[in-house]
Amino acid sequence: MSNLVRVVVDAMGGDNAPLEIVKGAIEATKESNALKVILVGKEDIVKQELSKYEYDKDRVEVVNATEEIEMAEPPVMAIRTKKDSSLVKGMFMIKHGDADAFVSAGSTGATLVGGQVIVGRIKGVERAPLAPLIPTVNGVSLLIDCGANVDARASHLVQFAKMGSVYMENIMGISNPKVAILNIGAEEEKGNALVKETFPLLKNCPDINFIGSIEARDVPSGAADVIVCEAFSGNIVLKMYEGVASTLLGLVKKTFMSSLKTKIGALLVKNELKNTLKDFDIKKYGGAPMLGLNGLVVKTHGSAKSVEVKNSILQCVTFNEQNISDKICEKLSSQD
Repeated sequence: MSNLVRVVVDAMGGDNAPLEIVKGAIEATKESNALKVILVGKEDIVKQELSKYEYDKDRVEVVNATEEIEMAEPPVMAIRTKKDSSLVKGMFMIKHGDADAFVSAGSTGATLVGGQVIVGRIKGVERAPLAPLIPTVNGVSLLIDCGANVDARASHLVQFAKMGSVYMENIMGISNPKVAILNIGAEEEKGNALVKETFPLLKNCPDINFIGSIEARDVPSGAADVIVCEAFSGNIVLKMYEGVASTLLGLVKKTFMSSLKTKIGALLVKNELKNTLKDFDIKKYGGAPMLGLNGLVVKTHGSAKSVEVKNSILQCVTFNEQNISDKICEKLSSQD
């Protein structure tokens, strides 16, 4: 039992808490025997949800937290004042070494603040980016940053590229991952001031495989393994990705149901289409880890259902087993 990866889950965070959070946690323990889940939240409510399931009671623990951080609360104030909230209490468990990872579908702002202030950054890391995997024709790419650092500097983006390379090489098994910077054109002279300043720094960085600029339209084709950007642009790409995928799925379903002929066609391609669409389901890949912290913090969607919660928890096991934080520290120290 001592070798289990201990993942703290914010049981009260998100639009569907605690129902979908608890369900996802139980599903994760059934899928991985290397895992222990610690559900932090209002004990009576969490245990009431747990009573619906059969599970290994040695690998599921409940820690009481009497407060909740709401989505609309000012993040810094919430972290300071709600010390007994599920989010803050869970973060302190990471800081004190009582757990290996923290997963929340709650307030993004509070999660970001808590990660930086409570868990803390690895020595030498200037900013901790959010880095989700996004589906492409070739598999997945890492979008870094997608929401944590809107006003990033060039030195931050260089670190993002290095951290992203470590993640893709060790978590996804991609040797010498291709790194590109998000831009409005392929030419080196294009872009805003930040991109123009960052491009030559990445180009002259010896320990990443920098391939130049990537336009947003080329992201789905898998042209790069690591897509470097500041959080404003990254968040727009991510939300557009999700919106277009949802819209296309709706249109496909509408078309297939429009006539007898299309309904017959739908039956003929049902299994193949389902497999294709599954590969482009962003929920399949879990949440977005905050890279560069002294412990793993994963932010999943506020609207997350059990499958996304489960996958967010399971990705913590791989992250821990691969010692990603130590490898990021080694990668960044090589720049000195």
